[in-house]
Amino acid sequence: MGSFRQLLLVAFLLIAALLGGTALRAVVILDRLMAKSSEAAGHALALNGAAQALTARTAGMERAARQSLILNDAVLRKRFDEETRAARAALAEIDAGGLPKPELLLWQAQAEAIQRLFQGPPETALERERNIAAEFRELAALNNRITAGTQALIEHRNKALDEQLEASRARLTRQVLFTIALAVMLAVALGVWLARPFKHLERAIIGLGENRLGEPINIKGPLDVRRVSQHLEWLRLRLTELDADKARFLRHVSHELKTPLAALREGVALLQEGVPGELNRSQRDVIRILNQNTLTLQGQIEALLRFNAAAFEAGQLQRSRTNLTDLIEEQIDAQHLQCQAMQLNVVVEGEPVMLTVDREKLGTTIANLLSNAIRFSPRGGTIRVQVSAQPDHVRIDVLDQGPGVAATDRERVFEPFYRGERQPKDAVRGTGIGLSIVKEYIQAHGGRIGLPSDSQGGHFRIELPHAS
Repeated sequence: MGSFRQLLLVAFLLIAALLGGTALRAVVILDRLMAKSSEAAGHALALNGAAQALTARTAGMERAARQSLILNDAVLRKRFDEETRAARAALAEIDAGGLPKPELLLWQAQAEAIQRLFQGPPETALERERNIAAEFRELAALNNRITAGTQALIEHRNKALDEQLEASRARLTRQVLFTIALAVMLAVALGVWLARPFKHLERAIIGLGENRLGEPINIKGPLDVRRVSQHLEWLRLRLTELDADKARFLRHVSHELKTPLAALREGVALLQEGVPGELNRSQRDVIRILNQNTLTLQGQIEALLRFNAAAFEAGQLQRSRTNLTDLIEEQIDAQHLQCQAMQLNVVVEGEPVMLTVDREKLGTTIANLLSNAIRFSPRGGTIRVQVSAQPDHVRIDVLDQGPGVAATDRERVFEPFYRGERQPKDAVRGTGIGLSIVKEYIQAHGGRIGLPSDSQGGHFRIELPHAS
């Protein structure tokens, strides 16, 4: 398969050839119809001319015949013969034009009858002249019928030509419309077919951006798309290696820090107990500061270990059919004392929803969001947890009446160890890993978590696919 540019060029050439072929066919048909129209016009002119010539020659025959009989003039008789030959030539032209035979045969018979009247003794010339005059009146009437016949023939042919033109126009119109529809369908089909690899590329890039590194990237398509796919797969492998290196580094550093920290805490404890000797007031203040900082450092190291463990366990889900409403109620009951201390009212809204998830990890996710809502809620406030089934996902909203996430913190609130600027007063300083663990677990389920921009107070929204 060629490159995207080559395939796009082939697609355009194919559509152009289809439309161009139809246009060329239309030109050929129009030229053919114009030629037929010109031919029909020429035949009509020829027939009209022949009919007029027949009438004129018949008049010339009558004059020459009557004068020849009265004057007994050989020159006039010769002129009559010439007019007769010219009339017969016009009649032959009308015959060739397609006029029905009966009138033409009658004209021939009438002309022969007139020629026979030339024969006879001179004393009967006047009588024969009157008979010839009567014969020519019948011949004139026959000429009128022949002229009318030629007009009817011309009109019939014009009508047939008009019908043919109309049929050709309708057929050509259908062909053009069919070609346009086929070209549109072909363009749409080629567009969808060529755009599909780019959708796969977009999903692959989004997956890398969201740290979903467990899915190999192998996108079929044009040559340049496959080349980009190979580069993305190389990038995925490098990111996987870097992520593994980061996890190993965190585990190593955390474990290495715990040993000297334990010795430090033991030494501070011995000093506090006065084992090396009695301490004065200033020394006890220093020891108290050291003890507080060692406790803080220990909490941070333990949080680092928990985050590292959560990042590792996110890819190892144990799925089971779970009632989300029951799971939320369990997490609320587990934090009942904290809510009671803050005089908070926790409300669960929505119908029961069943979903196949890792019960433990999703429970940890909800527990972290509830803990975060409790921490930022004002005393006596209300926390609402809403569960709703959407067409393609299940939505869980956790809302509190706290200050919410500052606009400057919205892009970084899910980063590990990041603490926003709106911290509650007189509250224990958080580690900043709770929301990052939430994001790890939700992404492992194929879902997403975000902050709706139109909410008042704190509002976190989880969306889990039905197929999770």
